[in-house]
Amino acid sequence: MNIEPRGSVPLGSKATKGSVPVGAKAAKVSVPLAGSPGLNFTNTGITNLIDKENIVIESKSLYRTLRRVALPIALQSLIASSLNLIDTLMVGSLGEVELASVGLSTQLFFIHWGVLFGFSSGASAFMSQFWGVKDLHNIRRVLGFAVTFCFSIGMIFFIAATFFPEMVLRLFTDIPEAIEMGSGFLRRFALSFLTVSITVPCTAALRSTQQTQIPLYISIVVFSTNTLLAYLLIFGKFGLPAMGIMGAATAILIARTLELTLVLFVIFGKHNILAGPLKEFFSWRRILVVRVLTSALPVTVNETMWSLGMATYNAFYGRMGITEYAAIQASNTINQLFILAIFSLGDALLILVGQRIGMGQLDYAFALAKRLLGIGIKVGLISGSLLIISSRFIVQLFNFTDEGRYYMLWILAIYGCMMWLKVYGGLNIVGTLRCGGDTRFAMIVEVGCVWGIGVPLVFFGVFFTDLPVYLIVMMAQAEEFGKSLFCRRRFYSKKWLNNLIHDI
Repeated sequence: MNIEPRGSVPLGSKATKGSVPVGAKAAKVSVPLAGSPGLNFTNTGITNLIDKENIVIESKSLYRTLRRVALPIALQSLIASSLNLIDTLMVGSLGEVELASVGLSTQLFFIHWGVLFGFSSGASAFMSQFWGVKDLHNIRRVLGFAVTFCFSIGMIFFIAATFFPEMVLRLFTDIPEAIEMGSGFLRRFALSFLTVSITVPCTAALRSTQQTQIPLYISIVVFSTNTLLAYLLIFGKFGLPAMGIMGAATAILIARTLELTLVLFVIFGKHNILAGPLKEFFSWRRILVVRVLTSALPVTVNETMWSLGMATYNAFYGRMGITEYAAIQASNTINQLFILAIFSLGDALLILVGQRIGMGQLDYAFALAKRLLGIGIKVGLISGSLLIISSRFIVQLFNFTDEGRYYMLWILAIYGCMMWLKVYGGLNIVGTLRCGGDTRFAMIVEVGCVWGIGVPLVFFGVFFTDLPVYLIVMMAQAEEFGKSLFCRRRFYSKKWLNNLIHDI
């Protein structure tokens, strides 16, 4: 199965502050986006001169840039989610126990991915701002530091999955069949923890330099390979042995190894702009390391605690029974299909707004972020409605009992109703706050809402009430209200607009 949690940017001269004569009125200016035809303010001395009320963001230029930057990321997420759905259907056809076992086993990967995504996301804010001034040397240094950090973390997870899989699974469930099946699955794909520790920061660097089509093409090859191999190995087609869930684990391992090979070949074999002397990736200056750690570690803690929170939800749900957990696992897969593509706007926001901050155009960065958040809300409302409308057809695809389908129908309805709010909070956390280095506040808000609101409510619902699983899932959504409220206030305060690279 493809395991992708939620959802993920820019050399030379520094922008200088300009000045406006006292009493002079700012002219109404239409500023093109970076990478689009028109004026380029990188080296003109224009930084924060444009009054926010007079900024006009050209719609044609904006949507053209989004097609170039966000669309490949959205397609990558859509492909991953679609093939993940196919994999889930294949495993689900084996039975509810098999699907629940795989879902519980992949919780360790989910937590690991959260750590990688967190640190790479924090590093991306620097790479995005460095890309705004075309400083490739420092982009390589940040990339090398990110790979080193992520690989060290990956080694810890690799050891846990290889030598202590039963112990890990007991943290999430007390169902003996799930532990027995899941431990073999976890041990089989354990090497993937090391491969993704390299590919995730490299992919973040490619996106940070607006080469978003490269990860898309790699994903098409990798996820297609994974799905084809899963089909052949799960069911034993063309003379191959029918391996069941172990076939799915083998497919993951082969696909992730292929992904690493392709990423390294594209960067170093094809002499990508990210390629350079090996020593350049590891020649870290103290000020750079301190700044990256100061900004990226809160993001890492944020994503780790968020992933642990989601895993804790699953651990609680796993105590409710096989049918309940299988319904949640299938619903989450469907929800990802609808929502992960939307979170590509978060990557675009991090890339484009971060680039403007690096160039010193803070008012324009604020206006652009506001516009992208508005687009995100609208798309969230549309996608949520489509999820609700299509849910009655989707549940029929799973080999579930009538009770399991009933649970799944209600869970999908809840996810659809909450999608717009989840998108708004997510875009603020992953996009606006992080691109300006306001990572500590983002960490406090998200971790506080997950562990201070969502987890206690789900714990109470599972262990102290007899509520059905879909109402427990509804209780978990309470965190989104608190998160969105705090994020909205922070956004309009503009305290998140910080230039991270001004004297590096």
